[in-house]
Amino acid sequence: QAIVWDESLTGPFGLIAQYSLLKEHEVEKMFTLRGSRLPAADVKNVIFLVRPRLELMDVIAENVLSEDRRGPTRDFHILFVPRRSLLCEQRLKDLGVLGSFIHREEYSLDLIPFDGDLLSMESEGAFKRLPPPTAAAQRLPLPSAAGMGGVSCSIAESQHWEQAHLAPGDDRVRPLQECYLEGDQTSLYHAAKGLMTLQALYGTIPQIFGKGECARQVANMMIRMKREFTGSQNAIFPVFDNLLLLDRNVDLLTPLATQLTYEGLIDEIYGIQNSYVKLPPEKFAPKKQGEGGKDLPTEAKKLQLNSAEELYAEIRDKNFNAVGSVLSKKAKIISAAFEERHNAKTVGEIKQFVSQLPHMQAARGSLANHTSIAELIKDVTTSEDFFDKLTVEQEFMSGIDTDKVNNYIEDCIAQKHPLIKVLRLVCLQSVCNSGLKQKVLDYYKREILQTYGYEHILTLHNLEKAGLLRAQAGGRNNYPTIRKTLRLWMDDVNEQNPTDISYVYSGYAPLSVRLAQLLSRPGWRSIEEVLRILPGPHFEERQPLPTGLQKKPAVRERQVSVLTDLSLDYPAVRSRPAWRSIEEVLRILPGPHFEERQPLPTGLQKKRENRVTLVFFLGGVTFAEIAALRFLSQLEDGGTEYVIATTKLMNGTSWMEALMEKLS
Repeated sequence: QAIVWDESLTGPFGLIAQYSLLKEHEVEKMFTLRGSRLPAADVKNVIFLVRPRLELMDVIAENVLSEDRRGPTRDFHILFVPRRSLLCEQRLKDLGVLGSFIHREEYSLDLIPFDGDLLSMESEGAFKRLPPPTAAAQRLPLPSAAGMGGVSCSIAESQHWEQAHLAPGDDRVRPLQECYLEGDQTSLYHAAKGLMTLQALYGTIPQIFGKGECARQVANMMIRMKREFTGSQNAIFPVFDNLLLLDRNVDLLTPLATQLTYEGLIDEIYGIQNSYVKLPPEKFAPKKQGEGGKDLPTEAKKLQLNSAEELYAEIRDKNFNAVGSVLSKKAKIISAAFEERHNAKTVGEIKQFVSQLPHMQAARGSLANHTSIAELIKDVTTSEDFFDKLTVEQEFMSGIDTDKVNNYIEDCIAQKHPLIKVLRLVCLQSVCNSGLKQKVLDYYKREILQTYGYEHILTLHNLEKAGLLRAQAGGRNNYPTIRKTLRLWMDDVNEQNPTDISYVYSGYAPLSVRLAQLLSRPGWRSIEEVLRILPGPHFEERQPLPTGLQKKPAVRERQVSVLTDLSLDYPAVRSRPAWRSIEEVLRILPGPHFEERQPLPTGLQKKRENRVTLVFFLGGVTFAEIAALRFLSQLEDGGTEYVIATTKLMNGTSWMEALMEKLS
């Protein structure tokens, strides 16, 4: 059999199923979906693995019709990811090929593991926002949707927007971006479905917290689904103590700023796609004496980036200014390790050195790669333009000159710098001022349209709808209150040995992560005023555990206590309701009575108290936010470990690209 891939799915699927695994399941050929005829292949079954996009149906029909002209020699099957689409099947029917498919199924690719603490749905266009559909619109009849129960209702809701807004032939079916700008709740349904899958594997999450309108809707869908499947729940003790749902709309500021962690800068400058990055090859060319610059490689250097690589795991979340010292230290350690070969005298010592050689060579190769990457990044970060841009960003985030036209932005427009760079800065200023003064907003819009073209009026319209670019309402700027209450700006940041999450932006603490931190301690009640200012509702829900699990926490606690407090094993020594109830008798009995507490071994108390919180970002998350949450997990007195899930890994550039309208 052969698989014909929608090109955008190859990366995510590559993280869960390598070609070797597919080959074991009799996949002999793999092709990228293209127009005209399929490549020649001696296979009986052809499987199309595609997203539900109408323009792809046209290409598939072209493939199938060209094969049919050769003769009915192949069987066709189609798998929609993550769901079947009525419109797509209707398009295939209109094109006369629907009957050619023996199987029409869907593959629910919910949450893909990117790392031990990171899951992503990798939905295309992770942020396009309109206000949620009105209550009246949600109650419109759905003549083609039959079914009872919460899940049926959720599926019906997810299909409603398709039926109401897309006529056959419309090519605007996009997996997630429709949620924000186009009002479609389908992506929210898939997020809820992914969370239900996670709970089926790792147990019911007892407490759900959330902030934002989309977060509220996902929680409602989950509760409905949970209610429908109450009788079939697995009695699994929960791994996660809390779920925190955060709508990207609550924190528009963070993705606009330039990330300053090592991994964040790699993503900002070169873009990380499905854990891989493509880099300029010159820095990675082997240096040979006498060859100079001859025969330099021309193909981009492709590297995989994840925590399986020891050095990358150590430096990925550090501020870039702290990376150089780590690389220097590693270089000395590796050099010293290779020098040990001179000290190996006996056969046993030589054998031991040889056994360590593969690991040492891998470490040296890893060091060479990351030294080259650091040099590439440094070339950018030491440039005058990068410094000027970063200075303006930090001025905005600290509340300086946010209410007037910025000279640097003016110069960028005049010199026709990349439009995305300009839009990020203008939107950042708008968010940090709770909207721009009308005359400032009009000036920026006029300058952008006159310089870059009037076709970008649609992009500006999208940014306004998303709340990224807007006029200040009532002349009130709420950002200073939010900044001070949540301590979003820190003047003294230790980038080498950080003590606060603000190190990831060299001064700015991501609002989203600060909310997660304050939820853990001291709780959101301490910031009620700010929560009311931020967009969308905040809420807390409790999910009952399956029958029989309610008493198990006490059992688990007792098992831990038996290991850490031996007195519990001796009822005669520490009875209930304790010795105070028999004080008179104890005084009569010979000898003193007493109670002593022994301190637990270092770190053991922490392990008992640590709770696990799953933070789900609806609309995307940046690598800097991920680094900040990992930092909180590693704090000795933090009390909470974080696992991160999201609809999409993103940065400011990919975010702007998703919001830009491209006119054909």
